[in-house]
Amino acid sequence: MSEDIQVESEELPHLLLVDDDATFTRVMARAMARRGFRVSTAGSAEEGLVLAQQDMPDFATLDLKMEGDSGLVLLPKLLELDPEMRVVILTGYSSIATAVEAIKRGACNYLCKPADADDVMAALLSQHADLDSLVPDNPMSVDRLQWEHIQRVLGEHEGNISATARALGMHRRTLQRKLQKRPVRR
Repeated sequence: MSEDIQVESEELPHLLLVDDDATFTRVMARAMARRGFRVSTAGSAEEGLVLAQQDMPDFATLDLKMEGDSGLVLLPKLLELDPEMRVVILTGYSSIATAVEAIKRGACNYLCKPADADDVMAALLSQHADLDSLVPDNPMSVDRLQWEHIQRVLGEHEGNISATARALGMHRRTLQRKLQKRPVRR
């Protein structure tokens, strides 16, 4: 799944996205490239480490739970390569324990999915993580997470259902059926 979103200048800050959700990664990579980053993507912690060794990123976002090693395992390995790297842990499975562990291991921030590109950018650039706001009191259900993700991708594609369906890897009619349903409660 490794992919580089190249922009005109190699002087742009380099962001490494490591997440096993290919659709999320593809959408986030495009959005972050539009915000001025040179973006590399990896679908596993192992692949992310290899990419970081080949082309050191300035910033990284790591999915907490992936097939193979987790983002928490990759985090200290990246910081060993470059202690100044700003790393954010992203997760759909938020808990206070994992948020605290991520910060202890050197993450500059911890975000609960769904997170959009503006959230990620703010987390990467913020000076200090606010542990009180890292984990919501009532995390979203999986169905609500899916609904929010679909809405975000739809917004990224300016309401174009066909483009959104392609980005999500689903049939256009399936997406239309999901959009006709009421939003799922948290």
